[in-house]
Amino acid sequence: MSSSHFIQNHPKIAAVVLAAGHSRRMGAPKLALPWGDSTVIGQVLSVLSQSGVQDVVVVTGGARQEVQQALQGWPVRQIYNPNHEQGEMLSSFQVGLAALGDDPNATLVVLGDQPQIQMHVVVKLLQVYAETGAPLVIPSYQMRRGHPWLVDRSLWADVMAICAPASLRDFLSDHQDSIHYVTVETGTILQDLDTPGDYLANRPST
Repeated sequence: MSSSHFIQNHPKIAAVVLAAGHSRRMGAPKLALPWGDSTVIGQVLSVLSQSGVQDVVVVTGGARQEVQQALQGWPVRQIYNPNHEQGEMLSSFQVGLAALGDDPNATLVVLGDQPQIQMHVVVKLLQVYAETGAPLVIPSYQMRRGHPWLVDRSLWADVMAICAPASLRDFLSDHQDSIHYVTVETGTILQDLDTPGDYLANRPST
């Protein structure tokens, strides 16, 4: 199925890109680092765009200025998470959800530091959601769940009700019976960039 055909026929799915980290282990704003002809976060946004996801909210926090510069030219909404120091991933996702409004049927939870993200994985998640309507659609590689994953609007209120120190992992554990796992053949769903070693080992050769 072509991506253009699929765009016309699947439910409205947005994406919340979590981009509020401080890159402490990297020692530099990792989302703005070069990645091929783009940047780390630019590569993530490119894959989302090619997959047919048109409503994208990027939640910023740490290294806000550098991330905003890397986002120049991308048709995304930028939302700042003032609480990014506390419960970074959960609070950032909650900020992103609140910004989505009433239009999307579901949203992807996307890591801004996962430039290895594969378009075929994203498209598969969208297809499975369109076919099953499962409240949670999560990729799995060798029995390990990864990112991005999808959450239906029916569960957004439950996400918004979570308070730290509870986390999104706790949310998934509480909703285990609602998960539809999609087995994939790529370990990229488990990979993000935390350290200079991660970056040097995975960045595209130039």
